[in-house]
This record gives sequence, structure tokens and C-alpha cells, in this order.
Amino acid sequence: MNKKPVAFFDIDGTVFRSSLLIELVEELIKQKVFPTKAEDVYVSQYQDWLDRDGTYEEYIDAVVESFIKNIKGVPYGRLADIGRDVVEEQGKRVYRYTRDLIGELKQNGYYVVAISQSPKTILDAFCKGYGFDKVYGRIYEIGPQDQLTGAVIDEHLIQNKANIVSRVLDRNPDLMSTNSVAVGDTEGDISLLESVDQPICFNPNKKLYNHAKTVGWKVVVERKNVIYHI
Repeated sequence: MNKKPVAFFDIDGTVFRSSLLIELVEELIKQKVFPTKAEDVYVSQYQDWLDRDGTYEEYIDAVVESFIKNIKGVPYGRLADIGRDVVEEQGKRVYRYTRDLIGELKQNGYYVVAISQSPKTILDAFCKGYGFDKVYGRIYEIGPQDQLTGAVIDEHLIQNKANIVSRVLDRNPDLMSTNSVAVGDTEGDISLLESVDQPICFNPNKKLYNHAKTVGWKVVVERKNVIYHI
């Protein structure tokens, strides 16, 4: 049996030029599903990040906190509809390098997997347009009357992306780890990048960049319409 190689892509900030979760929360507030005060949870971290007094990780952690705090009781169908609205409006706001790399790998017979901390419902809508074979994201529990409880199902699995690599290879005997590829942009992706033959650090933050230079990983930066290989 001819086995297929696998490629793993982080999505937020790596394929999508923003964070699907951030855009989802903003739209939930705009459509009055979340209260306006939901912004209060992350507004100071956002300003600190803009002023370079804080980190992006602190900002996104605060957005996650706001989402979990306010999603309880929201009908799943409403969340899914708003997720599709976000993707319809912003789904083409991607980086050229990773968009083209996905296409190239698909042409070369790769099985392409998306991994993200964003809710799987919006990930499914986004990734459908780019040919991903499998999507892993946060799955939020659905309670009575189709309402979200705020709990995350199997959170331990998605927290460490290396777990996803093992899961994909263990459950798919037609796939192989040889020539495997992974693309990530923050230190949270280190375990993922360590799990493949060809790690690529794309637009890395400082912590990932420093680690990449220490271990000799490939670093790629896209700014405006220029792609740099560092």
C-alpha cells in the first residue's frame, strides 16, 4: 500500500491573517449575542499589545476567557451561523505563502490537517475553502435545547498539538510520518513542529524564532507582498 505523507497547519496567524476566535467574538458582540461588556475582558490586553507593552499571547488568552465566560447558554446553531458569516466576509484574508504551500502539498499527494485553538465550528467553515482533509479545533459541549455549556470536550487533546499528530498517524494506517510537514507561528506550536520531519516557522514570534534558530528550523516571513526565507 502506498502511504501518503502528512502536513499539519496551525491556522490563526499562520494561514488566516488574524484569529478566527477574535473575529468570531467581535461578531458575536456586534450581533448582540454577547453583551458589549464582553470586550472589557480583553480590551486592556489588546491596547497593551498594540502599544508593544504586552504580548499577543496575553491578548488572545483574554479573548478566550471572554468567549468561555459568555458562550454559556448560546444556541449552537446561532454560533455556527455567525461563524459562517465571519468566514464569508473574511475567509480570503490569508497569507500567500501558506495558501500556496497548502495547494502545492495537496498536488504532491499530502494529507493536510488543520489544528487550531479556535472553535471547530468556525474552523470547519474556513478550512473547507482551502482543501484541508481533517480539521481539529476546540469542540464546545452542547447541552439541553441545543445550548452551549461553555465546557470544552477533550481539551487535553487539543492543548498539545503533538497529540494530534500521534492521533492522525495512529488512526490512519494509509498515512506515514516520513516527509511530514508542520507550519506554526508561536512557541505553542513547538511540540507540533518537533513531531515532523520538516518544521516551518512562519512569521514566528520572538520565542519561536529564538528556538528555531537554536535547533536549525526553517523560518519564513511574509511582509506585504514579499516572502523572506531567513
